[in-house]
Amino acid sequence: GSIDVLYNNAGYAAVGPFEAASQEEIKKQFDTNVFGVMNVTRAILPHFRERKSGTIITTTSMGGLITFPLYSLYHGTKWAVEGFMESLHYELKPFNIKVKCIEPGAIKTDFYDRSMNVVKKEGLTAYDKYTDACFPLMQEVGANAPGPEVVAQKVYKAATANNFKLRYPVGSQSPLLLFIRRMVPNSWFFAMVRKVVEKRFKA
Repeated sequence: GSIDVLYNNAGYAAVGPFEAASQEEIKKQFDTNVFGVMNVTRAILPHFRERKSGTIITTTSMGGLITFPLYSLYHGTKWAVEGFMESLHYELKPFNIKVKCIEPGAIKTDFYDRSMNVVKKEGLTAYDKYTDACFPLMQEVGANAPGPEVVAQKVYKAATANNFKLRYPVGSQSPLLLFIRRMVPNSWFFAMVRKVVEKRFKA
């Protein structure tokens, strides 16, 4: 038989102050979220290229386009995958291979528990007040988000659409957030993020 669609969906988030992350934790984050995607994608390309047909779908994240505090490692991987897929979008089109990114915002799943690894360094307490103030707010966002069915619907749409559309934002707030990010100065956007995630933090 033949393979029509590759769906890259493995990933997790290493979260916390970057200073607290060990080399092993950094490597594990990039191995899973970036190098795993690259290796699987590279393996399927000869098959798709010979058939002159195929679709590569990858769950990236709104976190590959917009950042929040304490997610520096996760954002680093998702920005890497966004750039990787956008470049592939160009070079694979001559072979009729479609490249598509599913970009969820906050989704109500067990991601905030099972798929999240909090990095910690013994003796490093300088960030404690900041993390204690910010983490609960970000978890509240996930608790109030739409369920995973909205992601499944977008994946199906991407897999069955006969076009070369690259990006599929997921979630009611995602398109608006992207629009604001593109339209306002960085200083305004950063202030907006701080107002939301740091409202319980007092230096």
